[in-house]
Amino acid sequence: MTTHCPEISVTAPVGQAFDRAKRMLFQPFDIGKWFTVGFCAWLAYLGEKGGNFNFNPYSGSGGRPGPGQSPREVIDQAVHFVMQNLYWIIPLAVALFLVSLALGMLLVWLSSRGKFMFLYCVALDRAEVKRPWSEFVREGNSLFWFQFVLGLLQMFLSLPLAVGMLFIVVRMIHRGRADQGGILLAVGLGLALFALVVCYLLIRRFTLDFVVPIMFLRRMPCTVAWREFSGLLGAHAGHFTLYVLFQIVLSLVIGFLVLAAILVTCCTACCLMILPYIGTVVLLPVLVFERSYSLYYLAQYGPAYDVFPAELPG
Repeated sequence: MTTHCPEISVTAPVGQAFDRAKRMLFQPFDIGKWFTVGFCAWLAYLGEKGGNFNFNPYSGSGGRPGPGQSPREVIDQAVHFVMQNLYWIIPLAVALFLVSLALGMLLVWLSSRGKFMFLYCVALDRAEVKRPWSEFVREGNSLFWFQFVLGLLQMFLSLPLAVGMLFIVVRMIHRGRADQGGILLAVGLGLALFALVVCYLLIRRFTLDFVVPIMFLRRMPCTVAWREFSGLLGAHAGHFTLYVLFQIVLSLVIGFLVLAAILVTCCTACCLMILPYIGTVVLLPVLVFERSYSLYYLAQYGPAYDVFPAELPG
């Protein structure tokens, strides 16, 4: 489905998204609504913000390189340690991989369901949990499988590149000299890895910003919604390129404003933001603005892409 849309702007949705966040959260201010919508937003962004863990790889007596040790000696010691302890390192690595995979699948599944819940709250200006959770089961599960397969594909494609680049660097360190061929090969693998990561991030950005709203409107699987969006993307590639570039600028501005709020509140806001769920509630105006911005931008391509119900004047 393609439409002729001569007037597509990346700046007009900024004011619309700001007004919607203001009306939804502050006119009137309802703390109960904040916590309900904040829960849906917390599920939607579950596992994406990450946690802060203080980990020192050199803590303890055996992890810090000894005085006078060269990088080659450190690598030799590490290889020797691994080869001598394969009997427990391999089972531990397999167990950690399986646990991480299961936990990752759970987080992605909950996040996929939460994205439709949060979209429901923002599009309809409602504070509900139970209804969108049960209403968008098929769409949430379809998004989960798409994200899971996409993540696995990205991992299996990028892992050989990262391992190959690491192997080349370690080999040059072990030899004690750098050769031109090794450097060029490592740079080539690094550029390929960078291009792969950028491609993955673009697919993910378009999926969450535009494909999910199309699924929300059409009640269709993720792959079918992607097929529809690909036609729109092909017809307006320049507009969507500008959208991605403006999103980078917008993210920098939002990050600066959040940092300013942290400094003005003497780091009180930062202490609240790092708390699970509470931090999402504190950042709810930012999250509602970001979600509304992509929805208003998509709505410029025609009524068929407008998730907002018609509003009565006044």
